[in-house]
Amino acid sequence: MSRPLSVQLYSVRASFAADRAGTLERLAAMGYGAVEAFDVDDDPAGLRRIADGLGLAVSGAHVGQALGADPDAALDAVARLGTTLAVIPAGFPREDFETRDGLARTAERLNSLAGTAARHGLRLGYHNHWWELEPRVDGRHALDVLAESLAPDVFLEVDTYWAAVGGADVPALLGRLGDRVQALHLKDGPGTKDDPNVAVGGGTMPVPELLAAAPDAWRVVEFDACAGDLFGELAASRAYLDALGAA
Repeated sequence: MSRPLSVQLYSVRASFAADRAGTLERLAAMGYGAVEAFDVDDDPAGLRRIADGLGLAVSGAHVGQALGADPDAALDAVARLGTTLAVIPAGFPREDFETRDGLARTAERLNSLAGTAARHGLRLGYHNHWWELEPRVDGRHALDVLAESLAPDVFLEVDTYWAAVGGADVPALLGRLGDRVQALHLKDGPGTKDDPNVAVGGGTMPVPELLAAAPDAWRVVEFDACAGDLFGELAASRAYLDALGAA
């Protein structure tokens, strides 16, 4: 895997809000080589300058709500970060993942936004939570059905933990989705909806199998919540993935 290991900055959102440069310095000192942005409205040029100074790549950026008011402005901010991957992490009604008609509406919206993203030199992607996997449409995970209706240039960032919480055999899911998967969110924990995350490798996730199933995807470590020392858990995650040859 030639791409550097990345961290979703939502993981360190409190520290990042208080000291952007210091937080990025701590991540770089741990050996992380990239970050994934989550608030593209917050001075993207400034983030790019700090990242460049630390030798950090920007693996992608979550756009989410920023797309609603002014998609062109949000996508321009992503481009200024120096990445080509703009990821929608939510924003569609959960009930749309329970029917074919709802999935068709979601695919139509994503395909339309992908055209807008392309005008900014970007690819548009979608990031799952548990509610895109738990519903079954014609006996299949909703995410599998959605993928069939997406334009070829729309990619997926598979949150491996949420996919498992939603009931998926995640290595098999990644195998079915194939090259559509351009990024993986790697997180670990007890495999429940409400409990905090632990260091990658310290919970229930079959991490080696996940990495093998999507060998060319960006690896992005993320914590939705952490009950212990967050930076210690990030360092442990990095060490574990380094031992597997994934960092």
